Amino acid sequence: MTGRVFRLHSTLELPLEDVEEYFENDPELPSEIDSIDITRRNNTLIIKAVSSDESMSKYTPTAQLKASVTETRVYEEEPPRAGGPQWGQEEEEEIPSELVEFACFKGDRETVLQNTALQYPMFLVLREIALRSEKGTLTAITELDGELHAHRIVEGEERPASIEVAETPGSESQAGNGVNWRDNKFIS
Repeated sequence: MTGRVFRLHSTLELPLEDVEEYFENDPELPSEIDSIDITRRNNTLIIKAVSSDESMSKYTPTAQLKASVTETRVYEEEPPRAGGPQWGQEEEEEIPSELVEFACFKGDRETVLQNTALQYPMFLVLREIALRSEKGTLTAITELDGELHAHRIVEGEERPASIEVAETPGSESQAGNGVNWRDNKFIS
């Protein structure tokens, strides 16, 4: 399988526990990926592909997914909204909550999906993570065997996507103002 990732934008957030559980349950990885190494450095989670191709040098940086880890307080029920006066209320009842660590895959291709070796297979792994996410969006344009594909996953659900090819703004006005390098008498 040969493929490339041209554009990618992600705003995915899901509990870190869900990400770890996904990889602990031995998911079916693309054939180019032998295994996954997960490293956490402070508030950064790095999920790195280990190549199944033994001819690839161990010094070749393989694709990796990068997520920031944040703590968010999750309430069992919606907390009351601050608003009008609270006269006559004696003691506020505390709503049960817990701190949950979230893995946030946010940014464009270079921020979320790094390095080019095994980039497309690692995108497929990110796509599986996106299908498990309840919050955020993943959009991408990829190429597989010469065909372009549009991907859009919103809150864990695959949505229709299309690719539109458009000229860059102002390309017509700049066409006559540029230097014609082919007929330039100063270049032989």
